[in-house]
Amino acid sequence: MKLVRGAWKILVGIKDFLVLVLLLLFFTGLFAALSHRPNKASIRDGALLIAFNGTLSEQPEDSDPLAAVTGRAALGQLRQRDVLRALDTARDDARVKAVVLDLDSFMGGYPAAVAEVGEAVRRVRASGKPVLAYATAYTDAGYLIAANASEVWVNPMGGTLFSGPGGRQIYYKGLLDKLGVNAHVYKVGKFKSAVEPYIRADMSPEAREANQALYGGILGQWQQNIATARPKAQIADFLAKPDQVVASAGGDIARANLNYGLVDKLGDRLAFGKRVAQIAGKPSSKPAGNFNEIKLSNWLAANPLSTSGDAIGVITVAGEIVDGEAAPGTAGGDTVSSLLLKGLAEKKLKALVVRIDSPGGSALASEQIRLAVLQAKAQGLPVVVSMGSLAASGGYWIATAGDVIFAEPNTITGSIGIFGIIPTFENTLAKIGVTTDGVQTTPLTGQPDVFGGTNEVTDRVLQSTIENGYARFIQRVSEARKLPPQRVDEIGQGRVWLGGVAHQLKLVDRFGGVQAAIGEAAKRAKLDPAKVHAVYLEKEPNSWVQFVSAFTSDESDEDWAEQPAGADLYARMAMERQGLVARALGDARRLTLGGSVQARCLECGGFGPSGARASEQNLFALVMARVGL
Repeated sequence: MKLVRGAWKILVGIKDFLVLVLLLLFFTGLFAALSHRPNKASIRDGALLIAFNGTLSEQPEDSDPLAAVTGRAALGQLRQRDVLRALDTARDDARVKAVVLDLDSFMGGYPAAVAEVGEAVRRVRASGKPVLAYATAYTDAGYLIAANASEVWVNPMGGTLFSGPGGRQIYYKGLLDKLGVNAHVYKVGKFKSAVEPYIRADMSPEAREANQALYGGILGQWQQNIATARPKAQIADFLAKPDQVVASAGGDIARANLNYGLVDKLGDRLAFGKRVAQIAGKPSSKPAGNFNEIKLSNWLAANPLSTSGDAIGVITVAGEIVDGEAAPGTAGGDTVSSLLLKGLAEKKLKALVVRIDSPGGSALASEQIRLAVLQAKAQGLPVVVSMGSLAASGGYWIATAGDVIFAEPNTITGSIGIFGIIPTFENTLAKIGVTTDGVQTTPLTGQPDVFGGTNEVTDRVLQSTIENGYARFIQRVSEARKLPPQRVDEIGQGRVWLGGVAHQLKLVDRFGGVQAAIGEAAKRAKLDPAKVHAVYLEKEPNSWVQFVSAFTSDESDEDWAEQPAGADLYARMAMERQGLVARALGDARRLTLGGSVQARCLECGGFGPSGARASEQNLFALVMARVGL
């Protein structure tokens, strides 16, 4: 008995110790979470540090608690409007001695978003305030932002090459044939190339024609923006003959960047930090390479959105449009419509701005959101649509509810077309000797049969449904844009357009960002644009999400000189390829698991950031774990 009592005491002691450790960890975590909260009172004279960790986003996703489980850090997302507000408020504030752009971990953004941030950087530079940019190796998007700075630095062990838009896409037709999977595709639109990977082994001539025009337009605008921001940069040679340019510098890419005027200085983080300290001052207790920092979160807390004047509601449709509810970064039909209807009922709005940054998705959810927007019109409110980087397919479907549509010249829009896809596995099962049989009481009994295949009646019904949906899409656009249906069909067919061309085609009314749209909404409500404020109709994050966010914040507590160096050119290329594979897995999952008719521009993902969404990163990590990589 003494032995049993002794063993029991040991077990109780272990239990008490573990409880104590867990309590200690909990309170340590709680303290860390609280210490991460923005502190506007901590702002002193210094350099405003904007760390572009991850991608630029219209509406960032919630922090992913599974990132730690998979062992892979989640890709950060920086809210575009936060960056714009920080830059514009820093321009005339004497406490900000300089602005520092840390682009070491930037994975890009869609062209319109990147260009708008670049213009905001140029406004700061034009005010006479120093703007310094640093990266070990810039992405194409990162360099467009950096080119607007007054000083562009690159690590001498790094250097930058430019790939331009485009690249290869994965086609699954050969794999599906080998597996015996039949991809039953129902679509309208000869340019609706979203389904091509499942029915072809290569790109169709129509898709190639459309993409060449679109890619060429994006590249041309990128070059023009850099020429405006940095006339001395000899960017054409880097695009046309990078091998000769690098060879002329003895294989030293960073030196070639300097020789061709792309950058002003070569230096590591230590040298760059010393340079910033000359302008913004150095903390007395910190080692060399540090400078007086103003953290972005603290600066935003000290410069909140205005709440004076009349309220203009802004509802955001960001990310893939899906049926039901969804977290931030995905536009759930129920979630967005509920937020909008609640805002219309409670917020005393004078007008509505619909901010769209989406490649589309479920046609059903798109129509649900469009009908919710029409409720604002039913209340007599002006409705202005503001297209962000992307407003294609289902995104454009929603845009037809607006009185006027704003876009940027490099907004990606159009893709007027819909499709549906159903995979069946009768041939796959036959390979292992499995067959199916049964009794049908009607032609649609058991259809669509994923184990036995679809029949001709089902195929005709589903194709008719798609054609009817396309006709509705055409009619929506025709009525909203006051164009003949035949003309809409000509410019539709699933083709994707840049904002500048869309304006010529009368799919877009004016150029401008969300602030221009808010100003127009105020004017239409007979209000002074200077005396209104935006009310963003968004879901407040719950306490758990806020707690997790404290540990996954993109903003580091480390000083500049102590932060790890960014990826060099080779590592960055590898990360971009990994992101593309993860995104391809996500696209495949969304298409095969989609439960409704799709108004989606799947190919639009190739024009944006190279990184994948958090859910796609997790899927990629799980697949790699399965195969032992």
